[in-house]
Amino acid sequence: VQLQASGGGLVQAGGSLRLSCAASGRTFSIYAMAWFRQAPGKEREFVTGFNWIVGSTYYATFAKGRFTISRANAKNTMYLQMNSLKPEDTAVYYCAAGLRFFSTNGYDFDNWGQGTQVTVSS
Repeated sequence: VQLQASGGGLVQAGGSLRLSCAASGRTFSIYAMAWFRQAPGKEREFVTGFNWIVGSTYYATFAKGRFTISRANAKNTMYLQMNSLKPEDTAVYYCAAGLRFFSTNGYDFDNWGQGTQVTVSS
């Protein structure tokens, strides 16, 4: 499975961005897809994700109420709508695909996109 993330950029605090992650290849084998992020000097953290099979969604506490994950099945594409962005949301955002089970641990994901930079200015 290959993943291509896009949509990052520079936005002011309070603004919005929409990230996209397009999956290609053996997409029928995907069990879970998720967004992670990594800020400079910090560990990678789970943001939100899908159990791709049943469509259930999961959010990190900081993402609830501000971020929304969605998907377009026909396009094998996942989206992350981020509203009310804060400077602490600044990070490289990665999409990931898991082929075995859903997890919030990045080590359980098998394929990763290249990352897209999100910068939120104050």
